Amino acid sequence: MQPTVTRAHSPSVLAVILLGLLTGVAFGQTNDDHETMRIFIFAGQSNMVGSDSKVGDIKRFPPYAGLEDPQEKVLFTYCLGRENKKRSEGWVALQHVNNVVGPELSFARRVTGHIKAPVGIIKVAAGGTHLGGDWNPDKPIGFKMYPLALETIGKALAGLKERGIKYRLEGFMWHQGENDMFNEDYMKGYGGNLKNFLASWRRDLKTPDLKFYIGELCTKTIWGMDLRPRMYAISLGQREVTVADSRAEYVPTSHVGAEIGRPVGLHYHYGTLGQLQHGENYATAYLRTIGLEPRSPRPLGKWPYAKGSAVKLFILAGHRNMEGERAFVQELEKIKGGETLLKDNAGIAYKYDLGGGYHRSRGWEPLGLTGYYDTFGPELSFARTVAGAVKGNIAIAKFTHSGSQIIDWTPEGSMAKSRHIYPEFIRFVKDSIAELSAKGHEVEVAGIFYHMGENDMSFHPYRKEAAARVQAIIEQSRKDLKQPGLRWFVSQQPPTDVENLNKLDVVGNMAKVASADPNLIHLKAFDLPPQEKMLVITTGGIVQLGEFLAKGYLGNR
Repeated sequence: MQPTVTRAHSPSVLAVILLGLLTGVAFGQTNDDHETMRIFIFAGQSNMVGSDSKVGDIKRFPPYAGLEDPQEKVLFTYCLGRENKKRSEGWVALQHVNNVVGPELSFARRVTGHIKAPVGIIKVAAGGTHLGGDWNPDKPIGFKMYPLALETIGKALAGLKERGIKYRLEGFMWHQGENDMFNEDYMKGYGGNLKNFLASWRRDLKTPDLKFYIGELCTKTIWGMDLRPRMYAISLGQREVTVADSRAEYVPTSHVGAEIGRPVGLHYHYGTLGQLQHGENYATAYLRTIGLEPRSPRPLGKWPYAKGSAVKLFILAGHRNMEGERAFVQELEKIKGGETLLKDNAGIAYKYDLGGGYHRSRGWEPLGLTGYYDTFGPELSFARTVAGAVKGNIAIAKFTHSGSQIIDWTPEGSMAKSRHIYPEFIRFVKDSIAELSAKGHEVEVAGIFYHMGENDMSFHPYRKEAAARVQAIIEQSRKDLKQPGLRWFVSQQPPTDVENLNKLDVVGNMAKVASADPNLIHLKAFDLPPQEKMLVITTGGIVQLGEFLAKGYLGNR
């Protein structure tokens, strides 16, 4: 184990050291070069460390099986923590550190599956650190993370040079900002500080074209909701920089898995699943940068409906469980009848917009698995149940954002304007109708199926307004879509078992709203399998949810 650094070198001194290491390294080589090692830097605070994740939990998430084991072909060096730093002894095989899961694990597996060149990862991260202070390139204070990271990178590159390994710095993954929102100056100045941060790294590493990938903060948890204005201020600073800098990319991560409830998720940590998906997001962004699209097209080989025929269009919308956050493809075949859901259904046209625009269909596709983190939603079993009982053509259009709250769906939205979902949702529905009509079909919107606000249910201020906000969404949507009799099917899970939250009967409030609206059908999804962390429905439950929603429609035709 290397000794803890007690005296940080100044950035200028370390820059001189690095200059000797970086000269002669060829940058801008094509991706046809399979010999030069691609070096990625991972840096930030607690979510980059992997706080509140557990290696032992990886087995709960089938798409990531095997990531608990070292990736022998990927080189790894790290310095993690604040007071008590955990360091690698030079370069080692990529592996977990301290039994927590960092995004580099899934990132490396995805990237090495798409490029032939060797990969190395340098990671420097510590929880509770500020960009305005600890990571400040010019006047680092506190834990002085910037000079520490510069020193760590320098030693790592020197180690490669000693081994005769040719390399190039390929990308810098940055996830940080949570602690800056608690300091007024740091929060307001985040954009300027980030701009200087990126420029300083490019200068000190002598890589003017170094690409940065800036991870979005998690607003899915209790603190994410309670401190939303402050998180939004950080987000604005990040977006400001990535819009102005062509070599910096904003990487959405607010839609990934996050656990709400004891002991994880009471602030802004993703937990195990979120970390794994977090790494995939970085990998997808990088691969797209070098011209590799990790998605395969799923076109309809033949349009499934006869020209001039009528089509019933079902709109599915909502949050975590409508998206299918914990429903994994690998578990479907273990469920009775699940194997049939694994196959594309070319007889049903399917269009989707998932994760707040993170994963969109390319026009209409056959109903089936979309490749979204190897997850699926209730649309599969819903369509199977409806198609078996309804004559004629049906089409499915699905719009979800698992990281949203109900307020984001309201016509007025919240102060976080970049998270205003309602206009995009209405546009999505209008476009879906128009596209089917353009093909010569008479379109009947059979209903909008909205699975109601799991995130809101664990936060009293949002829970209190939930029913009224849903009512406002429904009323305005009918006006904007020019369908005054548009039917909404609003489904709810059982309330959480948190005593102070249950003092507010949100189910009763929603039932009251529905009783006054003949075209609002309130569906109590209370017989599903037990929820994880009071909120999340797993694979079998998602299949059952789809069947439940379909029966709700069939019973109210």
